[in-house]
Amino acid sequence: MTAAERAARVRLLVLDVDGVLTDGRLYFGAQGEALKAFDVRDGHGIKLLQQAGIEVALLTARSSEIVAARARELGLAHVRQGRSDKLPAFRELAAALGCELQACAYMGDDWLDLPVLAHAGFAATVADAADEVKAVAHWIAPAPGGRGAVRQLAEFVLRAQGRYDAALAQHARGPHA
Repeated sequence: MTAAERAARVRLLVLDVDGVLTDGRLYFGAQGEALKAFDVRDGHGIKLLQQAGIEVALLTARSSEIVAARARELGLAHVRQGRSDKLPAFRELAAALGCELQACAYMGDDWLDLPVLAHAGFAATVADAADEVKAVAHWIAPAPGGRGAVRQLAEFVLRAQGRYDAALAQHARGPHA
């Protein structure tokens, strides 16, 4: 089965955070607070998927109020933090949303993501992922993590589902058309 055929079945996209939605670097302020940078293009890609009826969730081994805040900003109702054993959490998300694993996509970038990638119907990764992750992915974004890779994935999924042109046309008309 091709990557496009797999993407055409996606009803749920689960995203790793560090290395996928961010560039994987952690910044620490003077008071020891952790900071992360998110790309607005990735956020828009998430919104495009949501508008197309595709559920988007976050799954990360780390716990961070920054991630919770970004999820709220994007309207993501399903966020699992502090879950280093990601496969059970992935299965929980799929079950909670009534989604067969074959209709679930996952985008990860490192070894912790390998078990989920092996069980996802559509396994995706970023350009700067670990080689072992690239070896099992069905699709690799041209962009690195935190630099628009999720947006590229969103566009790939929308094209595979025949929804890209309608989404683009809606945005070209503007919000009040």
